[in-house]
Amino acid sequence: MSAPEGWMLVYLLNSLWQVPVIFAAGWIAARMARRSGPELEHRVWVVALLLQVLLPACRFRPGGLIHEIVGLILSRSSGAGGEVRVAIGTGVTSGLSMAWLSNEVLTAVLVVYGCSVLYFAARLGWRMVRTRWMERQAKAITLTGDAMQRWERCGRVFGRTGARVAESDLIGGPVTVGVRSDVMLVPPGFLESIAEEDLDVVMAHEFAHMRRRDVVKNLIYEVLSLPVAYHPALWLTRARVAESREMVCDAMAAEAVAGSERYARSLLRLASLLVEGAPDKTLHAIGIFDANSFERRVMRLSEGRVEMRGVRRLATIAACGMVGLVTCASALGLRMEVPAPATATAAQDASPVRLTIPAQKMDAVYKRPPVYPQEAKAKKDTLNGPVVLDIVVDEAGVPSDVRVRKGLRSDYDESALQAVKEWRWNPYLLNGRPVTVNTTVTVNYFLGK
Repeated sequence: MSAPEGWMLVYLLNSLWQVPVIFAAGWIAARMARRSGPELEHRVWVVALLLQVLLPACRFRPGGLIHEIVGLILSRSSGAGGEVRVAIGTGVTSGLSMAWLSNEVLTAVLVVYGCSVLYFAARLGWRMVRTRWMERQAKAITLTGDAMQRWERCGRVFGRTGARVAESDLIGGPVTVGVRSDVMLVPPGFLESIAEEDLDVVMAHEFAHMRRRDVVKNLIYEVLSLPVAYHPALWLTRARVAESREMVCDAMAAEAVAGSERYARSLLRLASLLVEGAPDKTLHAIGIFDANSFERRVMRLSEGRVEMRGVRRLATIAACGMVGLVTCASALGLRMEVPAPATATAAQDASPVRLTIPAQKMDAVYKRPPVYPQEAKAKKDTLNGPVVLDIVVDEAGVPSDVRVRKGLRSDYDESALQAVKEWRWNPYLLNGRPVTVNTTVTVNYFLGK
C-alpha cells in the first residue's frame, strides 16, 4: 500500500469517530455561547466544521509534549545550580492501532471512501452548474416607485449598493446567488404579491446575506467538507451552521426594519405564503428559508435580547475555547494508526521472528526521563553528550535486553539504562501479529550553565 493510500486510510478511520466527538463538543460550546448572541454561536459551529475536516489529518501527539514537560520539571527539581535537560531520542506517543484489519478490508474501505468523495464532489459540481445556469436564465427586473426606494435604502444600510434583483420560475422563494456579484432571485410576481412590510423583511434578510458574503462562505465550507461529506455528524454540523447563519441574518435584518417583533410576524406570514413552494434545496443558493428552523428562529426573535457583554462574554469565549482544546487534545491523543507494511519478510509459522526497526517507527506508550547523575552535579564533574543504547523490545512491548552501545561515563550510562528499562511500546506487528524487534535509543545529557 502506497503512502498516499495509507494517509487516506488513517484520515478516514480517525474521522469516523472524531467527527461525532467534535459535534458533541460544538453542541456544548454553542449552548454556552447562546446568550452571547447568534454571531458567537455561528462562529462556534464554523470552527467545529473546520475541526471535523482538519483534525483527522493532524499527526501532532499532545502526549509527547506532556512527557517532555514532565521530564523538564523532574530534571529541574533534581538539584540546584544550573539547568538540566535530558533529551530523549526518537519515539512517539501512542494512539490506537488498527492492525486487526486485514489489507483486503483496508483496500475495500479505501475504494468505497474514494467513491463517496467523488460522488459528493460531483454532486457539488452539478449544483454549482445548475445554480449558475439558473442565474443566467433569470430575467432581470427594474424596481420602481416605493419598491425601488426600499431596495436602495437596504443597499445603503448594508453597504451593497450594486446588488441586482431578477425573477426565476425555478425557485419557490427569494434567494441570493452570485459569487462575484450580488443577485437576489424571486419567483415571478413575488414582489407584487406580498405586503410592503414583508417586502422590507425579505430585502433586509437577503442584503444581510450579501453583506456577510454567505454564498461564497457556504461554497468554501462545502468544498472543505468533501473529505468527510459521508459522515452523518457532519450533516448535523452543516445544519447547525445554516441555522445559526440564518439567526445572524435575522438579527441584522430585524435591526434594519426596526424591531424583532415586527420581523418575526413578517417571517411567519412569509412562511405561510410559501409553504407550498419552498426553495429548491438542491440549488447552491442562500435565502430567507434556507434553514429548516423557522420555529427556533421565531422563538429566538421573540426572546428578550439580553446578551452577555464584557467580562461575562470573555469568560464564555474562554470556556468555549477550553472545550475545544480538551476535545482536540483527546482526539489527537487517541489517534488511530494503520501500521506500515514491514520491510522484512517472515515465515508464517511458529518460529520466532526478530526484526531491526528504526526507533522512529516504534510506538512508545511510556518514556520515563532519565535522572541527571546527582553526584556528578554535586562535584561539578559533569559531561554533556549522548548515551546510545541497543534494546530488544519483545512481543508485549517490554524491553527485554538493554545494552550500552556507546557510553558517556558509567554513572550516565547507568542512569540511561535504568530509565529505558521502564519504557513501554505498543507491540510491533508483522503481517498482523506482534514480533520481537531490535532498535536503538539515544539519550542526550546536557547541563545548562
